Amino acid sequence: MKSAAVSKRYAIALFDLAKEHQLIDSMEQELLVVKNVIQNSEEFQMLFQSPKISIQKKKEIVKDAFASLNAFVVNTLMILIERHREDIIAEVADQFIGLANEARGIAEAKVYTTRPLTDAEKEALSATFAAKIGKTSLRIDNIIDTNLLGGIKLRIGNTIFDGSLRGKLDRLERQLLG
Repeated sequence: MKSAAVSKRYAIALFDLAKEHQLIDSMEQELLVVKNVIQNSEEFQMLFQSPKISIQKKKEIVKDAFASLNAFVVNTLMILIERHREDIIAEVADQFIGLANEARGIAEAKVYTTRPLTDAEKEALSATFAAKIGKTSLRIDNIIDTNLLGGIKLRIGNTIFDGSLRGKLDRLERQLLG
């Protein structure tokens, strides 16, 4: 079975628990911490990849490292380790965040610009484009792209809104050639 399908199942189960106990926001933050630690720590990556370390030892190390987190999050990590699914922990976190955003009516957006956006510009973009895709707001990740020349390019899921000067020039070129 593909890891995306498996990670989605774990995320849905964890999200249902979070919703039931009204812990969506806190568990989302905790999963972000877990994801960042696991992805940015060579020690954790070596721990999970090592066949010499027993499952019990891995569980003890993870339980100690994340002792301050919610029991549901820690128990999910224990289950993933027990079932040799340590490699999908980050995917489970991403899936959970996606479910939380969906429940709140928030979409993730990548905005490519030639300069950093101000907070007012982010809010204006969020209000304008969230309405276009049927969401209440956007969580904007501003990416600086010097190839744009000017304007913005916005990506929400698989949808791209290209208002960049480079995009306009490319469309004009296609019209002139076609």
